[in-house]
Amino acid sequence: MMAQELKRLVDTTRYNWLNDVVKSFSFDEFRKGLEWFSDAQCPMCLKGGGAPCENKKCTAKKNLQSCLLCDEYLTCKNTEYQRDFYPFVTENYARVKQVGFQKHLEEEEERARAGVNLMSHLERRCCKVVRLDENKE
Repeated sequence: MMAQELKRLVDTTRYNWLNDVVKSFSFDEFRKGLEWFSDAQCPMCLKGGGAPCENKKCTAKKNLQSCLLCDEYLTCKNTEYQRDFYPFVTENYARVKQVGFQKHLEEEEERARAGVNLMSHLERRCCKVVRLDENKE
């Protein structure tokens, strides 16, 4: 998703002039890389192919639609990576507990339609606390 956004921005601002200015940089190769990343998807979860990951095996074994529905989500070794790298997933887990899985999915779809994207995640990951000091001296 980030690569798609970066590709969109690069295409919009037309940085291909860099080929003529910076000889050590190949804009065409950079653009090919963005294309590859923006088209890349997990072959397991998103496309349904490949050998299932441990999370997928576990949810199937527990007959759950998502890991977010499991009471062990916050301590499970299989979701450790997601919790560490994507801190908002613990908020998602809490939201599922509060409103239910289906309502949470509807809210996430609405957020996506409103333009909320992975950049929001990065902002939350890189800027844990944002304070606007109104009393600047």
